[in-house]
Amino acid sequence: MKRIILSGGGTGGHIYPAVAVAEELTKRFGDDVELLFVGAEGKMEMEKVPASGYKIIGLPVVGIQRRLTWKNLSVPFRLAKSLMKARGLIKVFKPDAVVGFGGYASAPILWAAQRMKVPTVIQEQNSYAGVANKILSKRADRICVAYDGMERFFPASKIVMTGNPLRGSFGKDTADRAEALKYYGFTDELPVLLIVGGSLGTRTLNNMMKSWLVTLGGEAPVQVIWQTGKIYEREMSDFMKAYPTKNIWQGAFIERMDYAYAAADLVISRSGACTVSELCLAGKPTLFVPSPNVAEDHQTKNAQALADKGAAVIVRDGEAVECAMDKALELLNNRKKLKSLSTNIEKLAVADAAARVADEIEKVMK
Repeated sequence: MKRIILSGGGTGGHIYPAVAVAEELTKRFGDDVELLFVGAEGKMEMEKVPASGYKIIGLPVVGIQRRLTWKNLSVPFRLAKSLMKARGLIKVFKPDAVVGFGGYASAPILWAAQRMKVPTVIQEQNSYAGVANKILSKRADRICVAYDGMERFFPASKIVMTGNPLRGSFGKDTADRAEALKYYGFTDELPVLLIVGGSLGTRTLNNMMKSWLVTLGGEAPVQVIWQTGKIYEREMSDFMKAYPTKNIWQGAFIERMDYAYAAADLVISRSGACTVSELCLAGKPTLFVPSPNVAEDHQTKNAQALADKGAAVIVRDGEAVECAMDKALELLNNRKKLKSLSTNIEKLAVADAAARVADEIEKVMK
């Protein structure tokens, strides 16, 4: 029986790659593998991982707040308590390997495993490594990455290019475009723009759409799939009632992302690691508006890594409300540029990332 601990959390960008690898390990080994997730108490992984069918144990670890707050005083004590609990978990569970997917939730269990001579694997999703992964990489056995040039942060001899593991299917031919257009009530006479801001939504992209829609007089010159996010659902619904506009599909959440990608001629999106990997697999021309509110400004670095290869266009967050839609319309009228962006972004896709990470886990166990 193989026993493997997987850890990471705080955001879906750390959780879902871990779940994708868990699914690959389960498919590969069946009843011959026992998996245990380790996360941070009270964070989203404590809900999302059990919903995916896996057992998870929470540690009391918390991250440091960037602003001055009394809560930071508890960080060292919670970390010490988490390290003790992590050591206890390893003694009881006896893992053959521990795999970390980033975020402060994974730090205590990786730290303890490395000092207890348990093989460890790190999976770094972003083009700019997180602080915890940089520190832990020195004793890791493998470091799985999704971008070139990661020897800036990690020992080159330990790096393996695997791509980012994703759940579901995001390939170029997973859905029929005609079916997708029908699903959204669209036709093939106008181009389609997809705007996605993540499950919770993005204030900048929503304000961008509001600013654009009030100028249109009731009919958009292109068809738009506009995902507003759950946080902004009521506000944006009320806005659309005040400014009803033809050719706009609006929803808090997109149930059929395969249809959304199949219909879209261009995507406007944030540039979190998993989103970038999805868009590479879908082969979609993309205008990125990176979030400035993330550690190490890693979304800008993710987007820039693609832009440097002619695989994406970037508009800064502070400029998006004023000019992102103008840029998007300009791109939609330039079929040659769209084709070039699609070709270049598709070259960066890694369809079997979960299997590649599972291969590395197998190797360190041996």
